[in-house]
Amino acid sequence: MYIAQKYLSTQFKNLPFSLIFTISLVCIYGFILLYSAAGGSFYPWAFKQILVFIIFLPIAIAIALTDLRIIYQMAYPFYLISLLSVIIVEFFGKSAMGATRWLDLGIVSIQPSELIKIALVLMLAKYFHSNEDKKSDLTLIPAIIAAIVPILLVIKQPDLGTGMITLMVVSVMFFLSGVNLRYFIIIGAAGLLAMPIIWSSMHTYQKNRVLTFLHPENDPLGTGYNIIQSKIAIGSGGFWGKGLFSGTQSHLKFLPEYQTDFIFSFLMEELGFIGGIALIVLYVTIIMQSTYIAVNCKSRFASLMCLGITFLFFAHMFINVAMVMGLVPVVGVPLPLMSYGRTMMASMLIGFGFIMNAAINQNKKVY
Repeated sequence: MYIAQKYLSTQFKNLPFSLIFTISLVCIYGFILLYSAAGGSFYPWAFKQILVFIIFLPIAIAIALTDLRIIYQMAYPFYLISLLSVIIVEFFGKSAMGATRWLDLGIVSIQPSELIKIALVLMLAKYFHSNEDKKSDLTLIPAIIAAIVPILLVIKQPDLGTGMITLMVVSVMFFLSGVNLRYFIIIGAAGLLAMPIIWSSMHTYQKNRVLTFLHPENDPLGTGYNIIQSKIAIGSGGFWGKGLFSGTQSHLKFLPEYQTDFIFSFLMEELGFIGGIALIVLYVTIIMQSTYIAVNCKSRFASLMCLGITFLFFAHMFINVAMVMGLVPVVGVPLPLMSYGRTMMASMLIGFGFIMNAAINQNKKVY
């Protein structure tokens, strides 16, 4: 008992408290915005988001305090459980807004596609770590199959945004593992050649999103409505913003989904350019802290795990901000730690738990 207490005490002292502090600041920023979005009420969004934070931040810290070797051993089981949950969604999932993405557990509904992203990072980090000395191209085949199956299942839900982000994260993991660059060039060329087939297999609403991205003004009251209102909200905020509870585009319901996908537009309207920059600075700080942890890890597994989760966080942030500004098509990607979404918040905090674990165990190897 004494040895266990001493071990936990030592581990706790090595926690990256600066990273925890920055993550908490972003979450609090999100709580304030959700409070404002509800017109000065904690319901229906802020309270639930705060509750998830209170539950899952200690879980993230518990993950951080766990022995790195246990994380390594659990990587494959975690992947298999997450994959199974995505498969179950295919048959017993809860449908909403034309998509089947959720599992109804009675008390709460969860979105397994959020968990599979973290699980894929851990699985690939372990796989590339354990096959570091095997240079045969054949060793890539199991990893490719294990990555493609959940991505195809997520896209079929349909959830193209999450599927594309997961594909990006997987691609980065393969690149960081040292896969020859020529394979990426070949796959990229094949993807371009297959664009007509991909286009023909896309849903109508997905095609409309691409066409709207190119010419949103062609249907300002239809498919182009969301992005036009988003740009109006961002522009109307000016430098200092209109102030909390004073956003007309959002509170008058012109801006759609301002508590989820378009929360950055809502932020820019109420807190202006300065509020948006403040959030970006916090995000960049988190990314820099996480990257610093990754590059200082002696374990290949821990380093790949950190970099994969960090890129996942960056991809969500970048695509959401670019999306609401009209720089990329609208794909329904939430803003991490800010947008309302309990599974997204929980999965991000769990992901940062693994990064904090790597920070504590920077000088350790899994074997």
